[in-house]
Amino acid sequence: MDQSERSSVDWSSVNGSLVPHKDAPGTDVFLNQGGVFIVRSDLGCYLQTKELKTGTGIEIRRLHPACRGGDHYLSDIKDPPNIYIIKGDSYQVVKDLSTDAGATVRELHPNCRGGDHYITYGSNFSIIFLERGVMRSVLDLSTDEQGKDTPLKPDRCKGLYYFGFVYFQGQIEVDEKWGAQCYLFLDIVSEKDVFSIHPDVLNFFPGGLALTQGTSTSSWECIKTLQNDSDSSITWSDKVTCKVGYAKQQMSSIEHNWSISAEMSLGAGELTKLITQFQFSFKAEYGGRSVHTEQEDWNEARDEEESIQVTLEPKTKLYIWQYRLGIGQKPVLFCRDVHFTKEDKPPDRIPLPPVP
Repeated sequence: MDQSERSSVDWSSVNGSLVPHKDAPGTDVFLNQGGVFIVRSDLGCYLQTKELKTGTGIEIRRLHPACRGGDHYLSDIKDPPNIYIIKGDSYQVVKDLSTDAGATVRELHPNCRGGDHYITYGSNFSIIFLERGVMRSVLDLSTDEQGKDTPLKPDRCKGLYYFGFVYFQGQIEVDEKWGAQCYLFLDIVSEKDVFSIHPDVLNFFPGGLALTQGTSTSSWECIKTLQNDSDSSITWSDKVTCKVGYAKQQMSSIEHNWSISAEMSLGAGELTKLITQFQFSFKAEYGGRSVHTEQEDWNEARDEEESIQVTLEPKTKLYIWQYRLGIGQKPVLFCRDVHFTKEDKPPDRIPLPPVP
């Protein structure tokens, strides 16, 4: 497979990664006859597509409240398939994540608890224990029937997300050269295929915006400079115009190839806004800024005037700064915080609450 097939992004200039399953509570990937499913409990929805590679037929659907907050999500090969939601030492089986249809709850067998990843492979369940370096295969999660441990090869311990289907197991990684890649294995040692994940799908993953749009940026922008060249103090009183709010159009293209179901009750661009808010909250290693922005003005960006009155000492300057956040080279959120300095040097504080 040549480079043009693998990726069209210059990954050497990208700093960031998908947020791995262990750091993204309520996020997981699984396959069944309906396609590929990416669950994001933090957004209250899930993405369904025919293929990770092409991003064909993407639909975003509401996640039923009873199906949120799972530690792991997986599905089997039955027709219609069962979907398994693992929470702690028990799991729920449903037919549909958006309706909680046919829900039943069972206990996990002690040997099936505490796994780092859960997938299905043919008629079996596979549980990956990374610290032990094994994959446990069982016929039933509640009884540990036909339980068997198989050592994992080192390259099978690098996945951010894992999934399985009838004849293969897959894992998602971020390669420094090729970007977000999906590796398919016929078994735990044999590589079957490798391909890049489509940007329309990546955008839905936590941290995905860093890979498709660029890492989060933050800066103070000087919006006005006042200067007193006289030998006496002067009082300056006027209005300063600054942009405040969310630059919706900068991010609107993300949803162009998504079909968002009516049950979501979201206006155009609302889901992208939520995804962008979460992106800013992620750690720098995932392309975020580790700040909360929910209290900022997320309405459509607009020009606002602010009345300012200051006294300037003789032969001095005053610089007026505004804080803003961006994704890649795009300014996205113009914050309400305005700060003054006497030197042509931006403030050294961050006016947004940090993520604990």
